[in-house]
Formats: sequence, C-alpha cells, structure tokens
Amino acid sequence: MDRRREPRLRVEFPVRIWGVDRMARPFAEVVRVKNVSLSGAVLLGVHAKICAGGLLDVQHGSQRAQFRIAWAGSGEAGIQALPFEPCIWDVALPTTFDMVGAG
Repeated sequence: MDRRREPRLRVEFPVRIWGVDRMARPFAEVVRVKNVSLSGAVLLGVHAKICAGGLLDVQHGSQRAQFRIAWAGSGEAGIQALPFEPCIWDVALPTTFDMVGAG
C-alpha cells in the first residue's frame, strides 16, 4: 500500500544542495531530483554522507528552500520542506493521485 500523503510528479532536473554531513563537515553538490510534491522530493546522486533528521538547503534555479532529510541511503534521499518554506519546484504539481502515473 502506498503511504504517500500527496501526489508526486516524476521529473528529472538538477538542483544544488548544501548542508553539513554526519561527520559535521560542510558540503555542497549538484544532484538530480527524481520526483517532487508540494512538500518534498526524492534526490538522486547524493554523495555526501547525510542522515535522516538533518537539514539541507536546496536551490532550483533562483529559488531556494530548506528541507529536512526524511531518509537517505544508496545515493538517494527523501526530503521534506520545512513549514513556511516556499515551493521551489517550477512545475505544475498535480492535486490528485489520478494525475500521477504509477511507479
């Protein structure tokens, strides 16, 4: 059963992320977004050793927002927007699950 609370849109585009890894070392890198929703995204190609609960700053184009890391592993990470942060994805997001393809 799918536990998602809101629909996600499959996309792929680069974003810049930066923060502090689990060894308290600052990092910045360019990764790819796999899918987005109003409150978060899945990142691909994350090389920094990050862990759930940490914070990431994410920049897409000229838009920036801060996210909490929901999960991380094998070069991927799920991120959740913090309250009052703007939606930085420059795409039309679906409002119902019917508009999002399976998978």
